[in-house]
Amino acid sequence: MRPIARLNCQRQAQEAETRMRRHRHAKIVATVGPASSAPDQLKALFLAGVDTFRLNFSHGVQEDHARVHAAIRALEKEVGRPIGILQDLQGPKIRIGTLQGGRLDLEAGEMVRFVLEGSEGDKQSIPLHHPEIFDAVVPGQELLIDDGRVRVRVTGPDRTAITAEVVTGGPISNRKGVNLPGTLLDLSPLTGKDRADLAFGLELGVDWVALSFVQKPSDVIEARGIIGDRAGIMSKIEKPQALERIDDIIRLSDAVMVARGDLGVEIPHEDVPGRQKELIRACRLAVKPVVVATQMLDSMVNAPAPTRAEASDVATAIYDGADAVMLSAESATGRYPVEAVSMMDRIIRSVEGHKLYHSIVAASEPGEEETPPHAVATATANLAEAIHAAAIVAYTSSGTTAARVARKRPAAAILALTPNLATSRRLSLLWGAHSVQTVDVDSYEEMTAKACQHAQEEGFAKPNDIIVVTAGIPFHTAGNTNNIRLMQV
Repeated sequence: MRPIARLNCQRQAQEAETRMRRHRHAKIVATVGPASSAPDQLKALFLAGVDTFRLNFSHGVQEDHARVHAAIRALEKEVGRPIGILQDLQGPKIRIGTLQGGRLDLEAGEMVRFVLEGSEGDKQSIPLHHPEIFDAVVPGQELLIDDGRVRVRVTGPDRTAITAEVVTGGPISNRKGVNLPGTLLDLSPLTGKDRADLAFGLELGVDWVALSFVQKPSDVIEARGIIGDRAGIMSKIEKPQALERIDDIIRLSDAVMVARGDLGVEIPHEDVPGRQKELIRACRLAVKPVVVATQMLDSMVNAPAPTRAEASDVATAIYDGADAVMLSAESATGRYPVEAVSMMDRIIRSVEGHKLYHSIVAASEPGEEETPPHAVATATANLAEAIHAAAIVAYTSSGTTAARVARKRPAAAILALTPNLATSRRLSLLWGAHSVQTVDVDSYEEMTAKACQHAQEEGFAKPNDIIVVTAGIPFHTAGNTNNIRLMQV
């Protein structure tokens, strides 16, 4: 190699280090809160491994979220890498009202009464200002208060009052949440607050919108009517009713979150791991990113290290093939937000480097849809595996081509080239995808030349390495994956 060429390669390698390439496939989502909202903290979290930041609209005001959004976009410009922003809407929250003295102590076996109006806040008039509950409950139905710490069984419901027997006693206090397992409530997932927050988020330019309290496919359709294609819709699966129509909900969504907190309140705890595996597999089949969330490293809210059980929980989600894992309070209000992200990054890299990882992920691979685009994407991943390609380069305008390749969970990294900034940011949630915004190509020769160029610039390949390139031809046609090219850099 000539000296000038050698210097150019060294320079390219050095530049690649600044592009923040992740040496793992699964992605990390971190919630922003008081512990992490300052610009220097956001940068530290990104450098530690965050791929997408979550703005939780259950807390804070719009102005706070706007400042964080601006800081993330400034960070994105500084580091030269696309960063995803997820807006998580609060959704309808069912809560009891104000109690006498702020608290009631309920004992197992005693009778209590919930009222729709005219509450005194004692045991015979616990305020529950949600008429949809009074319309839906039947004798024998259980109400779970404060995440199921207190349970009561309905004995006599009507339109204005609900009489119930306390099954599991304990204290309840003002505004504690109420869950109704197995009951379909006549509620829109979008409250007035959510609609205002959604309009605000779309104006800011969020990449994803997480939709809370999804019960049925029409909930996603309602949100799509407002959002359109301005952001991806991530349906949070936290209600048992959603599991009954899960295939339709996944089909209508752009991504799914396994929200194990509320889901674990409404279904038995022992059923949650199996449901998690089912949801991940269903999302892989549908070529939709799936995020596993809730209490993944919860000990790190107050401690610098997780429990071994928590480390195993994160590892299980990675072995299951999840696209991303999420931190909530750990990064939002915890004492060790950067350490939590670093720990999650280390766990993911350790799992993906384990000798059994690929065989376990392959064993859970879903069946394939019998369509040409899926077949081409599968062949691309298999070819890259067979020849130990340095990388897979996927040209994608909407992200679909990259997602089809990612479904196979190949060992090779996926370099996703797209002309669309919005697509590039959304791909920060997709397993294995290193997205780069680049000018669109107009010819086959330009496609192959740019694939080799970006593979080198991004640190995935060096001269004489083999890469596999896939795209849709004619160009500028979304979702038309129909071409594979084997290239030597």
